[in-house]
Amino acid sequence: MTRRVPIFATIIVLLAVATMVGLGVWQLHRASWKEALLAQYRQSLTLSSLASWPKDKAGVEGVLYRHSVIHCDKVLSLDALAGHNQAGETGWAQVARCQIRDAGQADVVLGWAASPQDRVQWAGGEVQGIISPGRDGEARLIASPPLAGLQANAAPDPADIPNNHMAYAWQWFFFAATALVIYAIALRKRLKGK
Repeated sequence: MTRRVPIFATIIVLLAVATMVGLGVWQLHRASWKEALLAQYRQSLTLSSLASWPKDKAGVEGVLYRHSVIHCDKVLSLDALAGHNQAGETGWAQVARCQIRDAGQADVVLGWAASPQDRVQWAGGEVQGIISPGRDGEARLIASPPLAGLQANAAPDPADIPNNHMAYAWQWFFFAATALVIYAIALRKRLKGK
């Protein structure tokens, strides 16, 4: 009895392997893109000129980690979110949701408190600080110096953004190699008739 290579199974395995290799190559490109983006963010922290506050979500990425000044025309809400101070202690970032003239709304991290009960009273005004990523693709401003008698919140740091695309790439390549090895073993057993 003649043993033949199963055409359909071979095509499926080769398509799966090609897909995995393609995903690995895509992750390599993403790793390069992310490293360039992180380098841009590190450079932004060193710039002394002030960036204009982004008027919409499309303008956020170009000004992240830049220094800026905004005027909070109206405090819409005050909230406390888990955060760290500059010493790395865990506590509560005190955040004001502000109405900003000609730029909609934005979150302003006023500073840090050890307890969520340490609520602040703040009526708005001019805030200077560093632009960081916020919720839903918005920008938020980390006040520097802190406001309302609070301690300084941890400064935003691009190093906190993971760049694990290289690990993902190697993972996809490993999956592809594993699929080929398993298929080769199965094919060998089939061709030997065992």
